[in-house]
Amino acid sequence: MNLKQLLNPQANQKYFMLGNEAAVRGVLESGVSLAATYPGTPSSEIGDILYRISNDANIYFEFSSNEKVAVEVASSAASTGLRTFSFMKHVGVNVASDSLMSSAYIGVEGSLLLLIADDPSTFSSQNEQDTRHFARQANIPIFEPSNPQEIKDYIHYAYDVSDKYNIPVIVRTTTRVSHMRGIVTTDSYTKNTINTGEFSDEGLHVPVPEAARVMHKNLVEKIDQIRMLSDESPLNQLFDNGSSFGVIASGGAYNYVADIINQYDLNVNLLKIGFSHPYPEMLVKKFLEDNEEVLVVEEVDPINEIETLAIAGKYNINVKIHGKRDGTLSEIFEYTPDIIYDALNNLLNFDESNKTVNDASSIKLPSRPATLCAGCPHRASYYAARQAINSLNLDVESIHPSDIGCYTLGIAPPYKMANYLMSMGASVGTSCGFSKSTQKQPIISFIGDSTFFHAGIPPLINAVHNKTKFTLVILDNRITAMTGGQTNPGIPVDGMGNDAPAISIEAIVKSIGIDFVETLNPLDVNNMIEVYKRALKHDGVSVIIAKYPCNLIHKKEIRSRKHHILVDDDKCIHCNKCLEQFACPSIKLVDGKIVMDHSCIKCDVCIDVCPVNAIYRGQ
Repeated sequence: MNLKQLLNPQANQKYFMLGNEAAVRGVLESGVSLAATYPGTPSSEIGDILYRISNDANIYFEFSSNEKVAVEVASSAASTGLRTFSFMKHVGVNVASDSLMSSAYIGVEGSLLLLIADDPSTFSSQNEQDTRHFARQANIPIFEPSNPQEIKDYIHYAYDVSDKYNIPVIVRTTTRVSHMRGIVTTDSYTKNTINTGEFSDEGLHVPVPEAARVMHKNLVEKIDQIRMLSDESPLNQLFDNGSSFGVIASGGAYNYVADIINQYDLNVNLLKIGFSHPYPEMLVKKFLEDNEEVLVVEEVDPINEIETLAIAGKYNINVKIHGKRDGTLSEIFEYTPDIIYDALNNLLNFDESNKTVNDASSIKLPSRPATLCAGCPHRASYYAARQAINSLNLDVESIHPSDIGCYTLGIAPPYKMANYLMSMGASVGTSCGFSKSTQKQPIISFIGDSTFFHAGIPPLINAVHNKTKFTLVILDNRITAMTGGQTNPGIPVDGMGNDAPAISIEAIVKSIGIDFVETLNPLDVNNMIEVYKRALKHDGVSVIIAKYPCNLIHKKEIRSRKHHILVDDDKCIHCNKCLEQFACPSIKLVDGKIVMDHSCIKCDVCIDVCPVNAIYRGQ
């Protein structure tokens, strides 16, 4: 949809919205004054839209340096009486959790909503963790919409709960819910006019032990009241068909359950859980009493299932409960209609003759492994690193801690420049550990510019103070690339598109006390190889800043390149170094000849790679 539609103030308009677009509409309708995030798929589109509309909507918006900072910005602003919004992907909550836990104790004078997008099946993440654990640990409410309309409507409801109980709240989506499209009916939207709150130091805002004990007591009392609200919430819906078999479903998994029940006309009772913490104990208790067997369907962990089992045990209800714990459903990956069909059919043994099966195509789909774009500066950085490592003629493996971003693709051959990865910023921290535990293995680690600002600075301070030895390559492609091209502190634009001071990575690194700092263009690959060699000999921490913009943000310059990259077949010795060691996807072997295909963006690196000057610039 276009931004004019999203900003349309009228109610009862119907638009075909992406789940993340519906989230923005819900935020607008709710009168939010401030929003902060660190970009992460599957929630990235929310920030991309707010970046474009924040000035028109009169909302302050920022891409914070990390998720912890985003929560701190939103939480403090909420303590001045404003409605605020923070959002991130599920692993971002790990970073934010320290402040998130305290925000539940401190509470808010206005209201604070966090939208967390989980990623079942790890489409763009390093794990499948379940945000619902954090809601229970923080003791704050969580809501689970299953479609775009519900995302918008649940945001309204969530803000009302936050307002009433002065407590942060979470709306949990998943990849499919964030990225599905559906018809959304709007409520009225009035352009925000409140941007200034007022902080009062009356009350408890500093959780020193004596105050924290009182805060915890207050939080427990709040959640006890909210528990009764959950039992009566319209977000929890019962569909009673008079059966003795019931299904409890939540979030995106509900859609698959509803599809199978409707498609095969199953006589099944269904309890949809939209308000999942506090878990609606009395509602679930009655549902268990009214059914002989119950299947609990949820993604990712068996959280609702465990709570359901606890309720059955607490009230001594004789009911069979199926789900992940008894193997009826898998404990890993997202669900599909086929998975739910198999689970229900195994329990109900309904007629399979009506099952709709799509014939498998005889056409085999080509393999599409993830790869760096043609002309990506990271490829040149990895190629140069591999050449430098190979020149050492080592009898041991080199170690290459990597980080979260496009450059994780360095794991693939022929570069093999990523062999250890944990989390954002961990490439630097793990290099510290390898430096102390290994002696002969050279260490070259990689981190992106946005990731460096996010979590790379503290471990680099640690590296210098503890006298470690490794080479850190900061891949500064001038943008937060993998999540779609959002701003970060290293470029001169803020989260609202306004001019902002760019923070110098080189100045930060030098200020820590690192004396080997080289900033260079990675496309100058021969120079980069020599810099790598010198860095590997340096006794201490050496930092190489490979600075060149991502192809996604300098398209105008790429289009201005009028020359062509050609191959002189007479000079080519078919060493295949360009194919096998540089491995740019634009370079192909066709009928025994090296050719450049249409995807070539004329970065010219392959010219330097060719040992016999067979690749050259032509008109």
